[in-house]
Amino acid sequence: MSYAIEASGLTKRFGSTQALAGVDLAAEAGTVLGVLGPNGAGKTTAVRILATLLRADSGSATVAGFDVAAQPHKVRQQIGLTGQYASVDEDLTGTQNLRMIGELLNLSGRDAKARAAELLAWFDLAEAANRPAKTYSGGMRRRLDLAASLVGRPAVIFLDEPTTGLDPAKREDMWEVVRRLISDGSTVLLTTQYLEEADALADEISVIDRGRVIAHDTPDGLKRVVGGLRLAVRPVEEAALAEVGRILATISGGRPEVSGRGKLTVPVESDLALTDAVARLGNAGIAVTELSLHLPSLDEVFFTLTGRRAETDEEDAA
Repeated sequence: MSYAIEASGLTKRFGSTQALAGVDLAAEAGTVLGVLGPNGAGKTTAVRILATLLRADSGSATVAGFDVAAQPHKVRQQIGLTGQYASVDEDLTGTQNLRMIGELLNLSGRDAKARAAELLAWFDLAEAANRPAKTYSGGMRRRLDLAASLVGRPAVIFLDEPTTGLDPAKREDMWEVVRRLISDGSTVLLTTQYLEEADALADEISVIDRGRVIAHDTPDGLKRVVGGLRLAVRPVEEAALAEVGRILATISGGRPEVSGRGKLTVPVESDLALTDAVARLGNAGIAVTELSLHLPSLDEVFFTLTGRRAETDEEDAA
């Protein structure tokens, strides 16, 4: 198996704070690895070690086949990094910011200009290309910052909460960018405070808490941690709740739970429960406004694993 990112036993201490206590991470080439965790879990510290911005106290890691401690220069030639906050030159235009990065990466002036124009169009910034970055909105600066990390066509991209501060529509746009990066063959390590973001993008997810990886699986695999499939039914008429409850109890063998606005849910064993429910409700003449089969949300998984809700990461003790 070919890993574009592989870390084993990473530790890092800042004074009395143990930021990492033996973290293992792995991402196959051409996939998205989501890294989730509460405040202070160690996500950003791990990213900084993998991106050669920090040196681990112990443990080992390779990125794109190069050792981050022994070959940091080689690693930097293979990666792009977007941190939690946009770091563009506010006095330069969008084009100037990207051309500067290109020339620092030894692109010719012509190639740097062409790459800048390509990325500005890709990130919907072409109309603002010749405006100083200080005139950009927060979302525009965020997109310019991500574009800057892609100038060198990196094989591995670290996105540390890339959509923080973006409105939902712009967040969806950024998700599409990540999907395009993967389709182009890049590997992405994504830390995020938005659990739906990890659900939408990640092939696998590692959950970090108190400097350790406490769970690793696919999104669906993690969702099964808190009880597997659930069948939900909301009848049109509230008077039908009792009968719906009896039908669901027959399908599930368990007692239905009542949630807000007249919805009943029960755990079920397989997808066939949905077909069974449709037939039984139809035979009983019960009309419904909602009938769904779903796994628990990642938010429920996160709370089950850590005992906390996901929060913005403000960890760095450094």
